[in-house]
Amino acid sequence: MRLGAIAMLALLALGGCAGAAPPVPLSQAAPTIQPISFRDLLARPRQAPDLKIAYGADPVQFGALWLPRSVSAKPRPVVVLIHGGCWRADLPGLELMDYLAADLRDRGLVVWNLEYRRIGHDGGGYPGTFQDIARGIDHLRAFGREQNLDLTRVVVVGHSAGGHLASWAAARDRLPMQSPLRLGPALEPRGVVSLAGINDLAAFRAKGPDRCGGPQTIDDLVRGGSLSSPYADTSPARLGAPTRVQWVMSGDLDPIAG
Repeated sequence: MRLGAIAMLALLALGGCAGAAPPVPLSQAAPTIQPISFRDLLARPRQAPDLKIAYGADPVQFGALWLPRSVSAKPRPVVVLIHGGCWRADLPGLELMDYLAADLRDRGLVVWNLEYRRIGHDGGGYPGTFQDIARGIDHLRAFGREQNLDLTRVVVVGHSAGGHLASWAAARDRLPMQSPLRLGPALEPRGVVSLAGINDLAAFRAKGPDRCGGPQTIDDLVRGGSLSSPYADTSPARLGAPTRVQWVMSGDLDPIAG
């Protein structure tokens, strides 16, 4: 994914933001190259966040806060990042998004990069994974004033499994009333960017590639719900048409959601 293109989408979803550097036009972005593995990606040097903030008691219930170097008198917009990795604890976590977080920070945006319980973690899957995303986003309220955040201008960006969770987070107001995933009041994002997001869980289970573990992974993610369908409160495709600005961006060479 081209970081300039992702930054442009985030800025468009925010409706522009004072003090933020303009995104790199696509014509000036790097030429298309072959995909690399997450191991190759993580072998590259990466910058560090400014703060690590817990939103729960579990060791993986935390977010990394990236703060722009420049000073702003006005509250700053926020980009929430949700990493992918097939919803599985045996794959890397929020460090996958450090490169994008650093790029967005350099453009004048505050970044809240979320970690969350996944399949294989104690409490991961249903409902824990979804509740962690909800609580992690809502936790911005706990330090918003201290960090000079504009919580009316929040965009959620997720990749792959994180793209699914980003789209889900933007649809929390449409969750069934009886769902245990309905925590409130929800901090409502202005928009969502789903990068290679798996936004239809039933379709992915039926027809998706086995790179994430096949149907078993989806079953492990949604098992345990009490609604008529395990997808009724977990799959964005079942929650109706988006009511907020939403971009879905996938690569032709993506082996999972291309």
